[in-house]
Amino acid sequence: MQIRRAKEEDYSRMLAVYERARQFMRDTGNPNQWKNTDPRPEAVLEGIRSGKAYVAVSEGKAVLEEEAVSDGMAASDGKEEESCGMDDSGEEILGAFYFAIEEDASYQEIFEGKWKNQEAYGVIHRVASSGSGKGFAAACFDWCREQCLASGCRNLRIDTHADNKVMQHVLEKNGFAYCGKIYLQDGAMRLAYQKCL
Repeated sequence: MQIRRAKEEDYSRMLAVYERARQFMRDTGNPNQWKNTDPRPEAVLEGIRSGKAYVAVSEGKAVLEEEAVSDGMAASDGKEEESCGMDDSGEEILGAFYFAIEEDASYQEIFEGKWKNQEAYGVIHRVASSGSGKGFAAACFDWCREQCLASGCRNLRIDTHADNKVMQHVLEKNGFAYCGKIYLQDGAMRLAYQKCL
């Protein structure tokens, strides 16, 4: 598995990955986080054009593994199937996410808790797995950690929906600590997590 910056030619495959993630969320009791259109296609494209959208890729056709559910984004029955994220070259998109070392306006205020510190942080958003292979979430978080450390940043922040029990488990398993509640610009509440590096 390799992580690289997303390109515009990845756009349609990324949307397919996000659609699969939305279905997984619905199937696991989290129908409200992304609903039918989140992340918005224009936000995905903006992430690509700004250089802040990333994909994890693999070569060749993958066999979906039951262990993929451990990533918290997708599950499968273990059968080989056509991937939603493969192109003609055989490169498959295993997952997609947004990452930047920047302040997030939604993180300026936190309620019913507090951030571990007020130092610079890397922010992770829109984490989604295609359901193919194992270990995408851990690879994503490890890669983000390395980018932060290389830039002298020692914190990662991320948020998730209160109904997204799977992602909450994945975050805790990967060393993130619950810090409190934040509110997005549209007023939606999210659970906020931070990992000190």
